[in-house]
This record gives sequence, structure tokens and C-alpha cells, in this order.
Amino acid sequence: MGVNLSGILQRHEVSIKDFSGQTLAIDAYNIIYQFLSNIRQPDGSPLVDDSGRITSHISGMFYRTISLIDSGIKPIYVFDGKPSKLKNRELEERKLMREKSRMQLEEAMVEGDMERVRSLSARINYITRETVDDLKKLLDLMGVPYVQAPSEGEAQAARLSTYTFIYGVVSQDFDSLLFGAKRLLRNFTFSGKRKLPGRNVYINVKPEYIDLKDNLSALHITREQLVDIGILVGTDFNRGVKGIGAKTALKLVKTYGNIYGVMKARGLRIENVDEIRDLFLNPEVIDVKEIEAKPVNAEGLIEFLCDEHSFSRERVSHYIEILKRGYGVQSQKSLDRFF
Repeated sequence: MGVNLSGILQRHEVSIKDFSGQTLAIDAYNIIYQFLSNIRQPDGSPLVDDSGRITSHISGMFYRTISLIDSGIKPIYVFDGKPSKLKNRELEERKLMREKSRMQLEEAMVEGDMERVRSLSARINYITRETVDDLKKLLDLMGVPYVQAPSEGEAQAARLSTYTFIYGVVSQDFDSLLFGAKRLLRNFTFSGKRKLPGRNVYINVKPEYIDLKDNLSALHITREQLVDIGILVGTDFNRGVKGIGAKTALKLVKTYGNIYGVMKARGLRIENVDEIRDLFLNPEVIDVKEIEAKPVNAEGLIEFLCDEHSFSRERVSHYIEILKRGYGVQSQKSLDRFF
């Protein structure tokens, strides 16, 4: 779910085309869940091929990646590795929520409440090994590089963002800033009108840009203190303190210096605080020296998308031409030469 720091951060509304020419590290799992939730048929069920295999993730990755490339953006996708044991509670809660939604979905189907069916269907998403394998194969065929993180994908993407040739991280979660992403770009994979969960209300969602250094300066805090604020509010690795939101956490950390001062002054006990703090400040990541970048494999894309997964040959061929025009460096091999 991520940490909610929206109440204290400076966010700037931008256009995706403002970042033409920039290389961006994209939190793959974050957007895969978006694709699985939002790319659906009218009845709320996911897109499937002629064999009944889910293709929402493939459709989203293919068309959205080409849209980014056509806008001049050079994407590098980052896939999650083994999650930290500190995330076990969060993962178990997500599993329970999916099971609850599944039971509610069955009730809604029996009652014929199709609006509720569509809403609940979008909440039941799983990223399997097959899901990831599909997308890695697709990216290889497209010539788009990706990195396999040893643990948290957000942490690895944040590390990539510290390289001089990578501008920032594309993710919905503010956790990227706690991991040290120098710039966070939100709503880059889905913008426009979005329906609020459980309500017949739509809101306009536009891309936004958040600069870590500028925010730390404006708030007069360090990154370590931002991590402490996140822990007080609650992250994927801890529940947070009841009744403490981002603004209150900011005030407390600035008053008492750090989370330990807050805990002592307020008589708080936060489980695993040292480990959580260290996970954000010293995450398990790798330093990437090279990424093999392959040429666009048009024939392979046609076979994978159209022959294996029932995509429209005419539409795919059209988008492959857009991909070729936007991606003029297919023969390069190293990360430096590639970009």
C-alpha cells in the first residue's frame, strides 16, 4: 500500500512530454498491479486471449511502454526480488483482502449487482511467475531493458535514480523517496479520469513530479528524518502509530530530532524500528554496470502477441512501427552506450 506522505510534500503538475529525452527507472510491480486492475472488459473481468490466459498486463506494458518511448522517454523497468521478511504482515493482509473481495464478488454476482462486480473484480489481482516471465519476454522482444532487483524493486529503482544518466523513478508509492529516489514521477502510466473505489465518482489524475532534495530543503529535514516520519505514519513494513499522520509526524520529528526521541518523549513502542530504518537507508540493491539491450524483434513480437495471445495483428504492426521510430538505439549493448 505504501506510505502516505501527500500532506507534507511539494508536488508539481507536469506533462509526460516534459521529460522527453530522459531515462526513467520504472517500478515494474507497481504498474503491473495498475494494469491488472484497470485494463478490464466491460463486465470487470480481465482481458484474456483465445486460450483464456490473462493478457491485461501484456496489453498495458506493450502499449504504455510504446507511448512513453514515442514521447521521447527511455524506460528501464525494475522487477521485485525476494521481499523482506518485514513485509510478511503486509503481504498476508493483502492476501486476506483479496479473499474477502472474492467472497463479496460471489455475492454480488448472485445478486446481479454488476457495478459492484466490476469494482470487486478489479481488486483481485495476483502477480505470478508466469506474469513476470511474460513481461520480461515482451520487453526483450521490444528491446527495452530491465533490471532484476535482489529484493525490493522500489529500492533498486531508487538506486538507479542516483546514476547521472537516470532522471528519476516512476512509481505511485512515496516509499521510493524513503529509499532515496532523487525524483519521483507519479501517474505516468495511468492519467486522465479515474473512478474512486466504491463510488460513482471520477477524478482527474495528472502526472506529477516530486523532487527529494527540494522537499527535504523546504521541510528543513534530512532523509533520515523523512524515513522516521514514514515509520511513524506507517509503511509496508510496519503499521505506524494510530492517530499520527504525515503533518503530525513531521512536527514530532522536528521537535524531538528523530524517531527515537519521539518514542522516548511519547512513550511509544514501535516494533522492529531499527530494522525498518536500516531497510530504507541501506536496502539490498545491486550496482548495475551493463544491461544487454536487444534490437526490436518485430517477428517475435507478432508471434508472441498475435499468434500466442490473440492480439490484433494490424494494431500490433502499427505500434511496432511507432516503437522502431522512437527507439533508435537497438544495436547498443552497454547501459552507457545504450543511452
